[in-house]
Amino acid sequence: MNTIMKPIPTFSSSDYKLLRELILQNKNNTNAKEAGQLSQELDRAVVSKGDLDESVIRINSTVTIEDVKAKKQMKIQIVLPSAADLKQSKISILAPLSVAIIGFKENDEVDWELPAGIKTLKVVSVDNSNVLHS
Repeated sequence: MNTIMKPIPTFSSSDYKLLRELILQNKNNTNAKEAGQLSQELDRAVVSKGDLDESVIRINSTVTIEDVKAKKQMKIQIVLPSAADLKQSKISILAPLSVAIIGFKENDEVDWELPAGIKTLKVVSVDNSNVLHS
């Protein structure tokens, strides 16, 4: 069996706190499963005390990801649930895709569980020009 080592996600302490609060607010609603998955990612994450590497995906990052098998790319922005807008490719941090990639960085490959199976996604590029630096 060939096991893929998952990269360890990294978060700024402000994003980490914000995400923990979101998880608490959403643990009993329709996003409970995603909140649980996000909580697991936070449990194994590194919380950075200083500046994060510019290529780390965080809240408000614009990310280009590639479906490794299909060789298809898509560009999304990860936002708070209140700012989500699919027409503008703004995806809620509680959406399964965001949960799969938050905290990872350029060139990381992560597995995204879908009802049809697991997709491997490669982080092609990360643009953090819209990120609020705390």
